[in-house]
Amino acid sequence: MSWLDREHTIAPPGFNRWLVPPAALAVHLSIGQAYATSVYKTALVDHFDASLTQIGVIFSIAIVMLGLSAAIMGTWVDRSGPRKAMFVAALFWSGGFLIGSLGVFSNQLWLVYVGYGFIGGIGLGIGYISPVSTLIKWFPDRPGLATGMAIMGFGGGALIASPVSTALLALYDPNAGTEGWVASGDAVGKLFLTLGLIYLAYMMFGAFTIRVPAEGWTPAGFDPSKVKAKALVTSNHVSANNAIKTRQFWLVWIVLFCNVTAGIGILEQAAPMIQDFFRQADGQSLVTAAVAGGFVGLLSIANMGGRFVWSSTSDVTGRKNIYMIYLGVGAILYVLLALVGSNTTALYVALAFVIISFYGGGFATAPAYLRDLFGTFQVGAIHGRLLTAWSAAGIAGPLIVNSFLDAQGAPGELTAAAYQPALLTMVGLLVVGFIANLMVRPVHSTFHEPSTAGSKGLTISAEA
Repeated sequence: MSWLDREHTIAPPGFNRWLVPPAALAVHLSIGQAYATSVYKTALVDHFDASLTQIGVIFSIAIVMLGLSAAIMGTWVDRSGPRKAMFVAALFWSGGFLIGSLGVFSNQLWLVYVGYGFIGGIGLGIGYISPVSTLIKWFPDRPGLATGMAIMGFGGGALIASPVSTALLALYDPNAGTEGWVASGDAVGKLFLTLGLIYLAYMMFGAFTIRVPAEGWTPAGFDPSKVKAKALVTSNHVSANNAIKTRQFWLVWIVLFCNVTAGIGILEQAAPMIQDFFRQADGQSLVTAAVAGGFVGLLSIANMGGRFVWSSTSDVTGRKNIYMIYLGVGAILYVLLALVGSNTTALYVALAFVIISFYGGGFATAPAYLRDLFGTFQVGAIHGRLLTAWSAAGIAGPLIVNSFLDAQGAPGELTAAAYQPALLTMVGLLVVGFIANLMVRPVHSTFHEPSTAGSKGLTISAEA
């Protein structure tokens, strides 16, 4: 298995760095399927005779394991290289689908928790951080662009997974197309089997084609001395152990937690939410299941595009300023969604689209924000630890929304008014995040590494 080692992935002289993003996207587009769970959420509720909260736990476990595995395995990923990390991620992610399908077929919900949630979640975490760190080292001149390219695939995974899953569920269920159709458990089980095999192949493609730059490599014309051009961008370095002792780390943690919790609240409930917002007095919705599936795909475009566009914009505006937009404008949009979002479908879709673009942008901008504050020394490990905020949000977001909805009524009977308490709660979270972001200041010099260690950190970062 030595072909998986880092030394066998070093790019030859003259290698074009723009060949690396497709390998990263192969992994992130695959694991981004996590954002398409709402397509079959109602089917799982019916199959297991469970509540929305119980089914939402599947997604929460996966996100918790994403953050924990990213934090724990971050240094291993840096040391072992992206190919080995992608290979392992593919095995865990695909294996989670296979075990999850067994849980569906055997009507054992706990097996879905273990498979898709726990095991698949480990694959999510390892797969998420491996191409991110790789692209950062290939694009030290444009870190916001680099993280946007790496992470936009994760946001865009549902763009592919949502329509494909909807089509496969219809193919596998002989009752598809009937009035009020909800996919059977057998169809969901077959869907999990199919997706597991497809994603295994795509992620292996990414693992086989990924390359890392040789030690000391820099882009032509890149001058590191020009990096410090904006406020909060430091030329010093902070270790991962010292970073978590700083006020800045935890302020950014709060910022990410608030932004992610609010976004997950919409994404995890996306398909049924738009149907509920436009449910008529007779219980029928103006939005069909097929249109709702298309809406999930549209939000995936917003999630993906926001990760690239907003993160790239942060190279110009600065990270702190762009987060003020994510959180401040985002809070206003949530208020509008809660109070007037049900007036027209066009307004609802427009508000949700921008909100989710901010959600995606928050993810993509985070690694560059950490680089600005803590330097390049061990920034990959710091990013992995920051993703524990995602783990916490993966619990909080679905729990807030599903708890409110379970108290309001049964799935298929809810209306826009049932969502107002949850959406306004998200507004409060975004305000908290906005205040935390305002409090971010440069890291005190007592946390900086000695100059010799900082110089060494530049080399480590280029390899990590």
